[in-house]
Amino acid sequence: MLITDIKRVIDQVSREKGIDPEVLINTLKEAIVSAARKKLGPRADIEVHYDGKTGEVEVFHFKEVVEEVEFPDNELTLEQGYEFDPECEIGDSLGIRIDTEEFGRIAAQSAKQVIIQKMREAERNAVYENFIHKKGKIINGIVQRFDRGSIIVNLGQAEAVLRPREQMPRENYKRGDRIRAYVLDVLEESKGAQILLSRTHPEFLMELFKTEVPEVAEGIVTLQGAARVPGVRAKIAVSSTDSDVDPVGACVGMKGNRVQNIVQELRGEKIDIVQWSPDVARFVCNALSPAEISRVIIDEDNRSMEVIVNDEYLSIAIGKGGQNVSLACEITGWHLEVTSEEEYSREVKLGYDSLMKLENVGLPMAEILFKSGYASLMDIVETSPEELASVMGVSEEEADATIAQAKKRLMEEQAAAEISPHLSEKEEQPEAEEQPEADDTADETDSDVMDENEAKP
Repeated sequence: MLITDIKRVIDQVSREKGIDPEVLINTLKEAIVSAARKKLGPRADIEVHYDGKTGEVEVFHFKEVVEEVEFPDNELTLEQGYEFDPECEIGDSLGIRIDTEEFGRIAAQSAKQVIIQKMREAERNAVYENFIHKKGKIINGIVQRFDRGSIIVNLGQAEAVLRPREQMPRENYKRGDRIRAYVLDVLEESKGAQILLSRTHPEFLMELFKTEVPEVAEGIVTLQGAARVPGVRAKIAVSSTDSDVDPVGACVGMKGNRVQNIVQELRGEKIDIVQWSPDVARFVCNALSPAEISRVIIDEDNRSMEVIVNDEYLSIAIGKGGQNVSLACEITGWHLEVTSEEEYSREVKLGYDSLMKLENVGLPMAEILFKSGYASLMDIVETSPEELASVMGVSEEEADATIAQAKKRLMEEQAAAEISPHLSEKEEQPEAEEQPEADDTADETDSDVMDENEAKP
């Protein structure tokens, strides 16, 4: 045989590379068929039999018995057939056992190349199959080397890549360090499976909670979503299927030990654990904690909210660099605009004042319009007569007239706003022109004084 003790070789490769023995056996058969056809002809009908108990390989070349041979690769005459089976007849197919040593050195080398190629393909497929089910999970590895900013991680059977954008800021590793990361994707490529890792993905945070909090692993506490500014701050929304279990407390742990383990893994990243609620307004209030919310104005059509907070909580609600409100937007899926009470009151007053400029709108009607979402002249202009008529309790003709009046008022305000800067420039211009004259006079006076002084003896 081409390979001595083939059974031992197959068992060893299967054990070391994690490849199914059946895959290796099929690879061996394909290699032998390829080598046989190089020796016997491309049309040769070759069958290979492998005995899994003894490791013996038998190769048969099947030929059809014909009266006149046209294709020597797979045909033979009746006289030739008698040499292998004295009872053969025209049309029979005879399996002629051949010795693999007859293939010759070139055929054997070809078989070896096919075996190597097929084993590499089988190994690549085995790596892909072993890691594809780990996608979306946390995996441990050892830093092996660095490549243009990427970290190459040794996972045992394969290597993975932690690209620069998936690395946390101010996080340094050296060769040989242990590393935990989230399996972002497993790609099947021609050179082999490529495993992509991440330490910045929000799912990495959620998987860490699954490993640290037993209630999450058991399904009592549910992770509803997460948002991160990697290495700085994160928010994670949690809920409980058991009314007796506090989801936030379960994730924090006794004296904060559970969440602290995660914070240490994330190099000090601050984590806000937010209680999820089916009431979106309450959920938003929880997401903006520790700021205290005064009121929430919901615009369901645009999935946006105006959140009003006390003046002293405005900076807390927004957060450093807008991080708190940005993470709250991401975790809730709503666009949030945070406003202070003072600013909101000012906007309300301006809205009332603009609405009361309309002839048929007094304070009671302004309140009705404001509560119905018409907070400015622009809102009146953008609505339809039918909708405005139903809100104001008037006819569509009267509503249409109100809209026309609002358009007129709005155009007057815009025109006044455009003229105002020009007036300011004209008012400032004479002062700018008069100033040099005063300076020139002063210079002339000074010059006259100097001449008089110089004229004195």
